Amino acid sequence: MPDLALIAGFDAGQTHTTCRLAAAGSGAVLAEGQGPGVCHLQGPNGPDRFCRALGQSLQQALGQLSPGRLVAAGIGASGIEVGTPVQDQARQLAAAALGLPLQGVLVTGDERTALRGAMGSHSAGIVVISGTGMIAVGRNGAGEEHRCGGWGWLLDGAGSAMDIGRDGLALTLEMADGRRSDSPLRARIWAGLGLDPGDPQAPQAIKARVVAPDFGAAGFARLAPLVAAAAAEGDPAAAAVVERSAQALARMVATIGQRLALENPPVWPLGGALEHLELLRQRFAAALALHCPGARLEQAAGDGCSGALALARLCLEPKSK
Repeated sequence: MPDLALIAGFDAGQTHTTCRLAAAGSGAVLAEGQGPGVCHLQGPNGPDRFCRALGQSLQQALGQLSPGRLVAAGIGASGIEVGTPVQDQARQLAAAALGLPLQGVLVTGDERTALRGAMGSHSAGIVVISGTGMIAVGRNGAGEEHRCGGWGWLLDGAGSAMDIGRDGLALTLEMADGRRSDSPLRARIWAGLGLDPGDPQAPQAIKARVVAPDFGAAGFARLAPLVAAAAAEGDPAAAAVVERSAQALARMVATIGQRLALENPPVWPLGGALEHLELLRQRFAAALALHCPGARLEQAAGDGCSGALALARLCLEPKSK
């Protein structure tokens, strides 16, 4: 019996990567695997991390199946800019890592595969993603797309879990040195970092912790639920942090709607922060009503892996001469 022909869709974010395998013929989803996250290809060990994320998630998915043969792959990855040399580099790396010919691989930004997956039968709309990082992208009926945000956590994080966590942590240091009145937020966050809130050396430990190579954006993002919890309990400083991110997300949607002349667009909120931080989602909905009246929040038809599988299927379509 010949090996089953498979297509793969990868959703490669900064925190983790998901690989979904489907039958090339029927499109039936067969397995899913997980792997580590990626970073910008120009970042430290960027190409190695990209290839490792694809390889590990694929192998975990393949381990759930009888022998199969990968024939095409679609990849949505954080940090991939459409139409740039980085996109070309990523495609070449992916082909080598997956053992596929170049024509069997398509690579784009994870926001584009998220949009493709979310839209379903819609011809237009906007996806806004708030996870470790943040980004939004929309498409109109003419197929034109516009993107806002996603310029890297060192430059452009408003609306992300990273930003919420970092700003919350910064507040606690102001409390520690007397610039701001103390509140339970400080004890909550410091305990979350494994530090004793009563230790006078804790601020110095925090200063060292955040510059460690393994902290980065994900380290700040892990603090976001603690900030959101404090905000939900009535801490005004924590609430202001969450509100800033909600407003930033809504402004991105409004900008995309204006650029693409979208009237009353469907908006699909995605990402771990909008999914798990209920207060952020509530404040985003309120800010959206202010900045983009008529926009409506909707449930996504599919996810980033769904969009990536759609890309993989394009690789199998006959090419016109």
